[in-house]
Amino acid sequence: MRLKELAAARPRFGYLRLHMLLRREVWGVNRKRVYRLYREEGLQVRTKKRRKKLATRVRASQSEATSRDARWSMDFVSDQLVGGRQFRVLTLVDLYSRECLALRAGFSLKRGDVAAVLDGLKRNGRKPKTITVDNGSEFTSKELDTWSYLNDVKLDFIRPGKPVENCYIESFNGKLRDEYLNMNLFFTLTQVEQTMRNWLHDYNQVRPLRLFLGV
Repeated sequence: MRLKELAAARPRFGYLRLHMLLRREVWGVNRKRVYRLYREEGLQVRTKKRRKKLATRVRASQSEATSRDARWSMDFVSDQLVGGRQFRVLTLVDLYSRECLALRAGFSLKRGDVAAVLDGLKRNGRKPKTITVDNGSEFTSKELDTWSYLNDVKLDFIRPGKPVENCYIESFNGKLRDEYLNMNLFFTLTQVEQTMRNWLHDYNQVRPLRLFLGV
């Protein structure tokens, strides 16, 4: 019953994540039993069949993130309100700890808004050595270029048309869409901002981030 309750609360979690949540609640149950019950109760997550990709290797050499704040990654995700109005979400992830550092939603996020988010993190003691970004106008702007120069932060641009070179943020964006954006109806931007803060806290503090390390 508890497995079904957790699966209902987190419909996009597979049996490994659900098993980790049960362990955190001090349930003495092994992974094989959870998997058997998971299958018997029909709790499997439905996924789309993906076409085989023949060329998915990153050809550009990028240094690995070896410590906290060594390398961040930024991107944008788009969605819309029930009324049809489009909004965007700025996503920012630490590639070493995999924590989401910021989510900023807006109807029209301007170039200076990106620098403002980074300034806010800097005031809280967080500043990266490198930020991986694509070639969008918000990231190639003079505002962000000036901010990075004044704060001694390197902007690492991926090649145009090669999102795989920024695969970590692409993976995070997929989770954000799958587990949050696609699971909710939004009527106002205020509602987006409020519920997104709750999801961010859950992502960083509650959900099992490293299944096989037992964290």
